[in-house]
Amino acid sequence: MQKLAAALGMSLIIATPAAAQAQQPGEAGFRALYKELVETNTTFSAGDCTLAAQRMAARLKTAGFPDADLTVFVPPGRPKDGGLVAVYPGKDPKAKAILLLAHIDVVEAIREDWTRDPFTLIEEGGYFYGRGVSDDKAQGAIFTDLLIRFRQEGFKGRRPIKLALTCGEEGGGQVNGASWLVTNKRDLIDAAFALNEGAGVNLDGSGKPIAHTVLAGEKSTQTFKLEATNPGGHSSRPVPDNAIYHITRAVDRIAAYDFPVMLNDTTRSYFTQMAKISGGAAGAAMTAIVANPADAASAAALRKDPSVNAMLGTTCVATMLQAGHAQNALPQRASATINCRIFPGVSGAEVREALVQVIDNPTVSVSTPIGRPGADAGPPLTPQVMGPIQKVSESIWPGVPVVPFLLAAATDGKALIAGGIPTYGVSGIAYEPDQGHIHGLNERIGVKSLFDAREFSYRLVKIYAAQKD
Repeated sequence: MQKLAAALGMSLIIATPAAAQAQQPGEAGFRALYKELVETNTTFSAGDCTLAAQRMAARLKTAGFPDADLTVFVPPGRPKDGGLVAVYPGKDPKAKAILLLAHIDVVEAIREDWTRDPFTLIEEGGYFYGRGVSDDKAQGAIFTDLLIRFRQEGFKGRRPIKLALTCGEEGGGQVNGASWLVTNKRDLIDAAFALNEGAGVNLDGSGKPIAHTVLAGEKSTQTFKLEATNPGGHSSRPVPDNAIYHITRAVDRIAAYDFPVMLNDTTRSYFTQMAKISGGAAGAAMTAIVANPADAASAAALRKDPSVNAMLGTTCVATMLQAGHAQNALPQRASATINCRIFPGVSGAEVREALVQVIDNPTVSVSTPIGRPGADAGPPLTPQVMGPIQKVSESIWPGVPVVPFLLAAATDGKALIAGGIPTYGVSGIAYEPDQGHIHGLNERIGVKSLFDAREFSYRLVKIYAAQKD
């Protein structure tokens, strides 16, 4: 998962919701499905996403899904990078579908470093342990399971429901299934909007629920290379025209520069609601920045929190430096890698031009953007999308506000948004302050948290399926 949970802002802590059900319908079947998915290794080095997709397809088929509604897709030449698209038809064939997206690949896990076998699902002390128990096989299992529940109940909504289990989100080397579907099978996943990973229920330091976040927009990533070249010479005869000096000065200028504050519907709503929750000087600064994005004093106060700063606009940071060819020679070449996280609606070309102006040195070249241009706006916060989230959230976490936020990092939602499918991160999954060791050793998720999230998604998708366009 290429994302920072810290982007939820203001040091919010994700934890288990207060309400829980002792027993849920179909719990034994869900546990078995979840176990099978977690125990199917889907790392790049030794795993097989196609096998995981086939196993989930087999469970859906056993539940009554016809072959015509199950598509296991495999990118050409990548037999282990496959995924699954399943369709649960609605009553209105003209209604646009709801798409449920989850990635089934996981980051690497070295057995000798873990306390428990990372590819054996272990329940211990109120937690499930294993690689992917949270990121993102919890969501994949929940989405697959709710389709099985709907089939068993005979539920028939107005809208079709589509499920896409994809590989390659973690960037380990697999083909990115979400991007592949958008490029090659766009009609198969066409939907009014999609639900994805990336958000949860937040508690303050005392354990009190304060916000249920909804990921409603992601920054795009662009990398730029700064380069300065020089004839060089002997180090005994230094000159001011030194490639390293040009690059270090350019990097220093970028370090001192803040891109202008930008707000959209998502961040405006976030700061408005979090101002009430945070209170004090931070809350006052949030209120002020919503009223006037050019308020320099409020922006400076908010930028002290890296998570909040990430939502205030575009950010660029130096991540790599390379220079010189010998310890006794003047450098002939020096370069720096600048990684930028670009605010929705801003293009990579605009950011490059800003960097050129900030550096203000024709000796330093700035490459054209590497990667996909960053011009995609965030998904709209419509009542059709937000209303059901608020309703179901209130039934499980009473009095806790639903707060949209902008993710500074990335999920597969970016590919769908670029393909014209508005995508929202909403899961009901909750974590403790260590965030379940996602991507780290001994990844875990609370048993109660998982089942609360299962109930949340089940209720939510039912409402969406019954909606009119």
